[in-house]
Amino acid sequence: MDGGNAVVVGGGIGGLAAAIGLRRIGWEVSVLERAAVLEDAGAGISLHANGIRALDALGVGADVRAAARPQYTGGTRVPGGGRLARMDGAALERALGTPIVGIPRATLHRLLRAALPAGCLTVGAEVTSLDLTAADRVGVVTREGAREADLVVAADGVNSALRALLFPGHPGPAYSGSTVLRALTDSPVPSVSDFELTWGRGAEFGHITFTDGRAEWHAVLNSPPGVLHPDPLEVLRRRFRDWHEPIPALLAATRPEAVLHHDIHELATPLSAFTAGRVALLGDAAHAMTPNLGQGACQALEDAVSLAAALAASPGLGAALARYDAERRPRSQSVARAARRAGRMGQRLAHPVAVAVRNTALRAAPDGAALRAILRHADWTPPRLDPAFP
Repeated sequence: MDGGNAVVVGGGIGGLAAAIGLRRIGWEVSVLERAAVLEDAGAGISLHANGIRALDALGVGADVRAAARPQYTGGTRVPGGGRLARMDGAALERALGTPIVGIPRATLHRLLRAALPAGCLTVGAEVTSLDLTAADRVGVVTREGAREADLVVAADGVNSALRALLFPGHPGPAYSGSTVLRALTDSPVPSVSDFELTWGRGAEFGHITFTDGRAEWHAVLNSPPGVLHPDPLEVLRRRFRDWHEPIPALLAATRPEAVLHHDIHELATPLSAFTAGRVALLGDAAHAMTPNLGQGACQALEDAVSLAAALAASPGLGAALARYDAERRPRSQSVARAARRAGRMGQRLAHPVAVAVRNTALRAAPDGAALRAILRHADWTPPRLDPAFP
């Protein structure tokens, strides 16, 4: 269909990528972000081949690659340091054209914003409701006023207000049983591998490294929801004091005020559709998942490319959104289920017998098993987006 006018609600990775994709096919786009200040929180992010391929389709892949660090060395270990599985980044690169890469989330946000024209993104603009009464337009209501759009993209995150408005019978996000604490180190930590996970009983500690030598680490813990610590870094130093290096060193290289702490919520009840009228849901608003496969952002990037491609190739908006839903809902919900299973077999396991059985099975797995597990979700080919203008 010919270009139209879209409002993207949410200025995170998925929303910004959607705006880039829509502009690439000739649409006029406004991005409304409710936060008054862009803090770019989130420490760091790893991108698999499907995410990088999506960024290539959007025209920003080269810039992201230049700012990211390929993750060639590492794998999965136990708290004492023993190896459960190795990650072969070079084999991933041979199979998919890229290894997993690590990049600070703030850097990725800046690169995506830089691909949009000045004035495209408005901060401090909270969407309070949608007017869905007209058949050919959507009214977007903010505290400052209202505007109309041919299409609204709901990219407003795991606690999406627009999802609740469009699907009032859906129970919304559910607590996963895990909480995550994470941060960037202040300085490089010597002798740190590119990427590593360590699984203990009901706990995971992982890290990725960046081009400047600093690292992002995360600690995922089984926990009741809503537990807050006055000094979370000290809690982690005690919790992981007997775990292998470089875990204590990573914590020692971190400022207490740099630690972020969030409970992990997911859409355990899948949505029955990713569209409603002239509204498309995207990213966490559509399929919030646990982080156990590192696919949350990658799936949002896939959404963005697929939505733009469907709009470019279809004769009308209804057909485009039907295609988007048919393509994205089965795949992203399948990845979400796989992420949940991975968590149950990884960090969520707490019983010592179950942990021992899992560890034995992983050590006995044939060479290439870890690689095949990554390929199962990362080997995605994006549709082509022919730019309507540079």
